[in-house]
Order: sequence, then C-alpha cells, then structure tokens
Amino acid sequence: MSLEVRNDEAHKKFHATVNGQEAVIEYAKMGDVYNLLHTFVPEELRGQGIAEQLAIGALDQIQRQGGRFIPSCPFIQTFLKHHPEYQAGVAHTS
Repeated sequence: MSLEVRNDEAHKKFHATVNGQEAVIEYAKMGDVYNLLHTFVPEELRGQGIAEQLAIGALDQIQRQGGRFIPSCPFIQTFLKHHPEYQAGVAHTS
C-alpha cells in the first residue's frame, strides 16, 4: 500500500486517508522549518506501517521544498533512528 500524503497548511498537518480514516502528523511552522509535533494513526489502522509511510511522505515533501524539520514527536525521533538518511533534514536549534 502506498499512501498519498498531503500537506494541509491551513490546519498545519500532513495527512493521508486510509479506509475512510485520517492519519496525521501535526506541525508548527516558522519560515521553512517544520516542528513535527504529533503523529496519529487511528487504532484500527495501527500495525500496518502507516505511520512510517506518513513520515516518509511528509519528510520527502519538506526536503523537496528545501525545508528542514524539528523532530519533537517521539514517533519521528524513533523513525529517524531507523532511517538515518533523513537526518540531514533536521534543523538544529540553539
């Protein structure tokens, strides 16, 4: 299954619809930096790799736009440990 991940800038979320339900990564944005705050997948859809696909879609979009991200969400932090190829996109805050 391949997810179509969309960025809803008005509601500050990356999202995908699966079986009529929405999986989301909520964010705050300053300039070109996305602070990824929370990942949510409905309980019925968990365990299918949806959160990982959602993360890949969101991070790919951020990088294509030349943006960077802050992995505040615990899921995104864990995701980065398994996908070090996305580490270059992390915005370092001081």
